[in-house]
Amino acid sequence: MSANGRVDSAAGFTALRRSVTGWLALAAIAFGGGLATAEEALEASVKAAYLYKFLTYVDWPAPAFASAEAPQVIGVLGADDVLAELQRMVVGRTVNGHPLVATRVAPGDSIDLLHVLYIGRSARSAAPLRAAAGRPILTITDAPTGLAEGSALNFVLVQGRVRFEASLLAAERAGLKLSARLLAVAERVITP
Repeated sequence: MSANGRVDSAAGFTALRRSVTGWLALAAIAFGGGLATAEEALEASVKAAYLYKFLTYVDWPAPAFASAEAPQVIGVLGADDVLAELQRMVVGRTVNGHPLVATRVAPGDSIDLLHVLYIGRSARSAAPLRAAAGRPILTITDAPTGLAEGSALNFVLVQGRVRFEASLLAAERAGLKLSARLLAVAERVITP
């Protein structure tokens, strides 16, 4: 790990993937015969962990924050299970000196204070992505057409595992820089 708190390799994502197997076993035990529920809970936990981890692999322009100590705000639309996990995860944590806040976003809410907008599977992504266009907001979707609609990152399931794909063009349009280490572990990268 470097002095600024970033993981120096894709090892952080590899460790996350390994720990997911343990989470699945625990979730299956905790939810007893409700494997679908256990899998859904695990998927929400994994996505929340990814959302948190993504923060260390993205550079925002300085004007994206009101001050050096301003919170980094993650908005979640249409995924209350992911939001609940993420809210537990970010308590007391910071990234690059910014305290983390995870909050629910409803359709039509202002996204002016957000740094990350995660649009869950149950929400329509086109309108929120249009609202975020051109702003320094990392957009993350959970939709088959997420990247085509303008998202910078999109979750996909590959052989039952949560992975993600990336669009450099969408990130550049938002004024964000995605780390090469992040892109190295992406399932697919769309380049300009």
